[in-house]
Amino acid sequence: MRLDLDVPVAAEFDAEAARLIDARVASRLRNQDAELFAGATDASERMGWVDLAEHSEELLTRIESLRSELSEQGLRTISLAGMGGSSLAPEVMAAAAGVRLEVVDSTDPNQVAEAVGTDLEHTVLVIASKSGTTVETDAVRRSFTAAFETRGIDPASRMIAITDPGTPLDRLAADEGFLATFRADATVGGRFSALSAFGLVPAGLAGADVRAIVAEAAAASDRLSADEADNPALRFGTWLSIGHARSTEKLVLAETEPALGGLAAWVEQLVAESLGKDGQGILPVVVDSTDDIGFSDARADALLCLLGASEAPELGAPSGFEAVVDGSLGELFLFWEYATAIAGYSIGVNPFDQPDVEAAKVQARHLLDQPDSGQSTEPAFREGEIDVVAVVGEATDLVGALQELFAEVDEYGYVAIQAYLDRLADAEAAALRPLVSTHAGVQTTFGFGPRYLHSTGQYHKGGHPNGVFLQITGDARTDLLVPGLGYGFAQLQRAQAAGDAAALGDKGRPVLRLHLRDRTRGLEQLAEAIGRISPRHHFGVD
Repeated sequence: MRLDLDVPVAAEFDAEAARLIDARVASRLRNQDAELFAGATDASERMGWVDLAEHSEELLTRIESLRSELSEQGLRTISLAGMGGSSLAPEVMAAAAGVRLEVVDSTDPNQVAEAVGTDLEHTVLVIASKSGTTVETDAVRRSFTAAFETRGIDPASRMIAITDPGTPLDRLAADEGFLATFRADATVGGRFSALSAFGLVPAGLAGADVRAIVAEAAAASDRLSADEADNPALRFGTWLSIGHARSTEKLVLAETEPALGGLAAWVEQLVAESLGKDGQGILPVVVDSTDDIGFSDARADALLCLLGASEAPELGAPSGFEAVVDGSLGELFLFWEYATAIAGYSIGVNPFDQPDVEAAKVQARHLLDQPDSGQSTEPAFREGEIDVVAVVGEATDLVGALQELFAEVDEYGYVAIQAYLDRLADAEAAALRPLVSTHAGVQTTFGFGPRYLHSTGQYHKGGHPNGVFLQITGDARTDLLVPGLGYGFAQLQRAQAAGDAAALGDKGRPVLRLHLRDRTRGLEQLAEAIGRISPRHHFGVD
């Protein structure tokens, strides 16, 4: 693989790399040393990812056999119900292979309805949940079940479960007689599961050559676990931690090769959720290209990283921290996992837990159980197609509300845009990221909800407390009941948004909440309002 690093503080880098080599961090990870993160909850039970590639033959053979069986039955569409680590890696593998994998990782009723209503006669649903209780995944499963039954299809004959042994999903699959169940290694955490059944089964069934991906990872294993100065994972983990120590905690990622499409989103989850805790961490910022806002005009708080080597311009980062990372997909998965774990050790956080994730789930469950306890309030004010649900100050107009939010962000803080919309039909919402970044004058992230809850959501509440949050919801184009649960996807989506806003509020994070009465016109109105705000300062000038 290729790893090019620029480090403005070579002496500090060399000293930290030497410390990590002396502590044998890489080899102790490989040996699953329980003392490496002594006293850290879950760490000793979450290192099974290191040797997955060497023990995959039985899994690979089973995937290939099942794919042949599905092909013989004319089942050509693979739909995946999964969140975070259960969807991002197979999405990357499928994209790299140029094969179709339909990922249903949303609670937007329109997006779910579109997935359920597409090619159902030839569809198999893969239900992936480590805990077996993921609310989004279960809701999608229920919808597909009802749709199959309506078509006179036995749902169990079209369902494949991936989960840890003994979970509620594992028991359901056994009770109902699912087409297949893959029981994953319980010692592998979700975001480190790319080379486990969670990553390989959906991608392999869709047609990706997962055997080759595993072979690439296996071939890289010895080098990535070596206690040596030329270990690329050790070098990159050191680079991340030295940048963090110098308050350069934004990792701006730009993909330069179509074959690596989606890899940045997978890296975003891995790095943000692993390192963003205890008031520390590295915040990934995914941009479209090296010319995009946040990359081309990055400031001193940004580490710049190119994914792929097809384009390697002179970056000129003010921070001096620059990297190019390239390689085969299998080795990149393992490289990033090792590098992230090593950075966690160097920074001093447990990379395998997620202590702040549950807060938003608890709040959402409360709002579903008691829907009148926080969701049915009148907006602060209405302007055009936008209801301003909650402001951070006393603004009475949309531009003023945005100005108040941006005024709350530190000079080197960040804005996180959280869009609880249809990430396919409302894809244009992502254009808000560079626009906000320009006018707020700071690094800005964008995530569709609830997808981001399983990615950057941990960092938002547990990482550096220098973020402000723009949350966007919208009237549903249609609604879809969640069979057997007494509420619809629109209500579930609203509860997740309100729940996370409450969890952020409990952490003292400023949140501006906007609701679009018409999604298309509302997004246009919001973009126009942002454009009317004068930038606080210009990128690239400190």
